[in-house]
Amino acid sequence: MKHHGEDLVVSRTRRWLTHAVVGLNLCPFAKAVMAKGQVHYAVTPATGWNDLLAALEQEVNGLMACVPEVRDTSLLIAPQALPDFFEFNGFIGEAERLLARRELDGVLQLAYFHPQFEFAGADPDDIAHFTNRSPYPTLHLLRADSITRAVQAFPDASAIYEANIATLRRLGPEGWARLSQEWA
Repeated sequence: MKHHGEDLVVSRTRRWLTHAVVGLNLCPFAKAVMAKGQVHYAVTPATGWNDLLAALEQEVNGLMACVPEVRDTSLLIAPQALPDFFEFNGFIGEAERLLARRELDGVLQLAYFHPQFEFAGADPDDIAHFTNRSPYPTLHLLRADSITRAVQAFPDASAIYEANIATLRRLGPEGWARLSQEWA
């Protein structure tokens, strides 16, 4: 994976969030934290598991040191790490174990995105994968309390996944390709 300058990495990630995640309403909770400036973007030069795990721990520390009104969520963007999705997916278990060792179950949640994201058991060409495809491998730390509040405010949070798939199927591969030019 080609390395990009940190400013470009953050810019591309912000444009992806703006045009895909918020623009397509893939995450109805993202718009508010973005508008309030509560999303922290961290770019790591990590290339492998150990460096990425250390960067994640540092990001956990940074998020826990801030009040939610200042930093409600963090994106750890790893443009040089784990370009193979299946290796990245294997790393996620280690990342979740880090949160468990830190006794942060129920405090923080981990979501993840990757340029080659695939849902297990789905056809490799299924457009549904694009709900979790990002410009770079990205680890997303979310505060569990914030998720709980957001879900309570959203009438049917369990329907988000199905709505996202329907949105992407309507958009189609050609529509996604056009949209992704916004962050290319």
